[in-house]
Amino acid sequence: MQHTPRQAGTPCVPIDLGERSYPILIGSGLLADPSAFDAAPAGTDALVVTNTTVAPLYGERLAAALAPRHRRVHQLALPDGEQHKDWATLNLIFDALLTHGADRKTVLYALGGGVVGDMTGFAAACYMRGVPFVQVPTTLLAQVDSSVGGKTAINHPLGKNMIGAFYQPLAVVCDLDVLKTLPARELSAGLAEVIKYGPIADMAFFDWIESHIDALRALDADALAHAVRRSCEIKAAVVGQDEREAGLRAILNFGHTFGHAIEAGLGYGAWLHGEGVAAGMVMAAHLSCELGGVDAAFVQRLATLIERAGLPVRGAVIDAHDNAGRYLELMRVDKKAEAGEIRFVLIDGPGRAVVRAAPDALVRAVIDRCCA
Repeated sequence: MQHTPRQAGTPCVPIDLGERSYPILIGSGLLADPSAFDAAPAGTDALVVTNTTVAPLYGERLAAALAPRHRRVHQLALPDGEQHKDWATLNLIFDALLTHGADRKTVLYALGGGVVGDMTGFAAACYMRGVPFVQVPTTLLAQVDSSVGGKTAINHPLGKNMIGAFYQPLAVVCDLDVLKTLPARELSAGLAEVIKYGPIADMAFFDWIESHIDALRALDADALAHAVRRSCEIKAAVVGQDEREAGLRAILNFGHTFGHAIEAGLGYGAWLHGEGVAAGMVMAAHLSCELGGVDAAFVQRLATLIERAGLPVRGAVIDAHDNAGRYLELMRVDKKAEAGEIRFVLIDGPGRAVVRAAPDALVRAVIDRCCA
């Protein structure tokens, strides 16, 4: 059943998944407002999972908002960084749940960026075979992408997000005020996931981003509100049609096949996820151009916007001896790969994406051209 929050007037993007439907609340001051969490059951225990960076900033504020709803509110601060998105850190969540005697009605709150959200969701999917959780994303990247849609996972040394589950939250609560404390590099990383929605689904939104990229980087409240809302609308529409990525949902991974290879090849945490996606989008656009989907002017337009967002437009060298070969090796572990064949999200005309394979020789040529 879809929950309707008490909070009248708060913009809400519904994500329609039948019995698993839920609201995405977007606004200012939500973190301290108890009514923003009406989707969660009352009278139960709660565990706020956050990290060592976010906890001092927002941990107590969220705990205070949750106190009227829950019997007890516990908090767990995980080590911060993509390099900690692994079994050992995931187990810290299970340790806390068991230590506090958590039962099947205990609610987990993921207070943080994509790493915290992915791990908390995966823990919620696994603990007692499933307990409720709420996403409270504190980065732009998490608000526009990773907190929405129910993908949960941890990394493996050989591949990013390869161990996980589809598990939907009760709600996503996006407090725009928390973006004011984001480091500039993290803000730019989030803009990569905003930009991706244009080429794959909505070129009018792409035009708007081009006109407002400076305002977004300056944390203009109205610009951020529109960017988060429109991104969530596009993602909700795609996920509503293909919850478990049987087909259409794969287009949301534009730039991610190359980007995940960069992250895994350099070692998790060397580049932020959004930085890998940014360079990956440029590489995917070049490949799209080679296959006739877009022209060179489109590739340059995309690269220019990505650069204006403060993001890399060239891929990383991840192997000094055979860089393209290492990319291909890592990309064959991608979740879209089939029978060892890499399948890329490419642009088949501005605003339209397609998932298809490409000859290794052509992919090698694109990697060699695009990497510093």
